[in-house]
Amino acid sequence: MENQKNKVVLITGGSKGIGYGIAEALLKAGHQVAITSRSQAAADQGAADLQQYGDIIGIAADVKDLTSQKAAVAKVIEKWGKLDVLVANAGVGHFAPIDQLDEASWQDTIDTNLTGVFYSVKAAVSHIKDAKGYIFTISSLAGTNFFEGGAAYNASKFGLTGFSQAIMLDLRKYNVKVSTIMPGSVATYFNEHEPDQEKDAWKIQPEDLGKLVVDMLNMHERTLPSKIEIRPTLPK
Repeated sequence: MENQKNKVVLITGGSKGIGYGIAEALLKAGHQVAITSRSQAAADQGAADLQQYGDIIGIAADVKDLTSQKAAVAKVIEKWGKLDVLVANAGVGHFAPIDQLDEASWQDTIDTNLTGVFYSVKAAVSHIKDAKGYIFTISSLAGTNFFEGGAAYNASKFGLTGFSQAIMLDLRKYNVKVSTIMPGSVATYFNEHEPDQEKDAWKIQPEDLGKLVVDMLNMHERTLPSKIEIRPTLPK
């Protein structure tokens, strides 16, 4: 996969935040990109904002619904005839001590952050195998480091890290690469945070993760960085 261009990439949750930053970097590197969001309006707005950089479409899809994920993949195949790269990025965060954590928050976290990635991979994997392509999952440092109030989020991200490493072993014999990226604090809209350019300058920026994905795609095919931890250099 050294110095590859013109790859077709599907990014879940790509209308803002980390997914948006990855989409922008991939478009600038010469790839074709489809982004998904739960609403068509958000997907269309994200695609409209990014179209100056390259060939992109926005698709309404819910990672918690396997049928929806299969439909998103079908739209990518209909437009470009192939799918080379999946970036399973969509995620949510609900944080509360276990005695205050409600069932709905637990279920939404697990269904989105863990089962949602399973559905995304299941919908795309046959095409990724045909392409000898790449799957990226966006986990978190919370996937190896537990914290108070993080029962649901830790469970989902620990699970995602394990899932990603297991499917890496499943798929590498087909010349498919699987990497999980585990960022720390990122300047995004996650958990209803409103990014502030000055206050969040110390954090990882979405474009930093976009550059990382581009660089990993350009690595020689013999080399597989299977799990990448990335953190702010000087955390607050």
